[in-house]
Order: sequence, then C-alpha cells, then structure tokens
Amino acid sequence: MQKRSNIVVISLGGSLIVPDEIDWSFVKSFKKIVKKQIAKGSRFIIITGGGKLARRYQESALKITKKLTDDDRDWLGIHATRMNAHFIRTIFRELAHPRINKNPNDLEDFYTFKEKILVAAGWRPGFSTDYDATLLGKYFGVKKIINMSNIDYVCDKDPKKFKDAKKLESIGWTDFKKMIGDKWDPGMNAPFDPIASKLASEAKMEVVILNGKKLKNMENCLEGKKFNGTVIS
Repeated sequence: MQKRSNIVVISLGGSLIVPDEIDWSFVKSFKKIVKKQIAKGSRFIIITGGGKLARRYQESALKITKKLTDDDRDWLGIHATRMNAHFIRTIFRELAHPRINKNPNDLEDFYTFKEKILVAAGWRPGFSTDYDATLLGKYFGVKKIINMSNIDYVCDKDPKKFKDAKKLESIGWTDFKKMIGDKWDPGMNAPFDPIASKLASEAKMEVVILNGKKLKNMENCLEGKKFNGTVIS
C-alpha cells in the first residue's frame, strides 16, 4: 500500500485561476510553491473550481432562456471546472497523473496513483468541487483540506452587507452549518458548500479557508507555520 499521509488536498477556487482573464502569473507562482513542497516529500490532490467562468456561462444562459434548470446550471459549472482542471494538469504535466478525476467514486485508476499530483474536477449536478475534494480526502484518509478562495477569513455574517461582520479564526462544524444552511444551489458563493460541510463534519475533517492570492500565507499553512485564515473543525 502506498504512503498517503503525505498527501495534501487543495480545493483551488476557480476565481483564482480565472478572476477575469486567466491569471497565468498566479498559476506560475502557485506551481512554484507546489513543486517546492513536492521536493520536501509532499504529494497533492488539486481540485479546481469553476469560479467566474462558471457564473458567466450561467448568467449568459439565463439572459437567453428562462427555462434553465438547476441541472443545466450545474452542468455549465461542472464543465467550467473541467476546463480549469485541464489547464492545471497541463502546467503540471511532468508531475501529474495523465487523467483528470471527474468522479470521486471512480477510484479504479486513481486510488493507487503514483505521480506527485492528481488533478480533479466537477462530478455531477447537486455536488460542488468542495464536495469532490472532501470525498477524495475521505477516501485517501486525509484529515485536512486547504480551501484556497478569494477571502481572508470566514465572517459571522456577510461583510458586504454588514459593517460589523467579525472575522472568525476558528469555528466548529455545528455553528458553521447553521450559518450556511443545508441546501446546495448552483452558483452559490458560500465559503464551503453545505453538502460538503455535512460530509466533512461526519468524517471529522478539518477545512482551512484562506485567501489563495496570498501565496506566502498559503505556503505557511502547508508548512505548519502561523497563517491567516479560518479553521473549521
């Protein structure tokens, strides 16, 4: 059996890859940090989100047709995550498994991957890439997921609407689930989605939410140093 204790699961927000145009400079710096950690013995499962690319397709479709189902919206988002995944696998070609995992339950070709990196993308309607990251983490016995998003901390309420919103350095799963509810909506912008949160809570996993743009901070987290972000456990 291969060693899995050195596997790091990263949920890489699509808004970091394509905030407006493809942020190749960010991806280049991200690659450098990942390679540095690989040189120290780590391996990675990187799950890519759809971000703004997904929302642009969803919003554009709604401008053309009013008969867009939740499944339609989900599939547009899923294929956006897969495009981002192909991009990430391509730039890590020399280190990555040749196939992208598009079904976290399909482990026949993935459970024993020997490469340094496994790239994964969206699965099916009703589930976000947060869920895919959590399920893969569970299968591989990983107890911590690093969620690279575009926020510094989770707040007790929406900081865009409430000036008195307070940042949370840590929060338990019970309180976090009360904050975000229990229903998944395609295109929702929660720090960590409700379905994934339920699974992570049941599996006693820890999820770190941090601002992926601040790569030195992310590197500190990877190395077990002090970092800025929210730990959900």
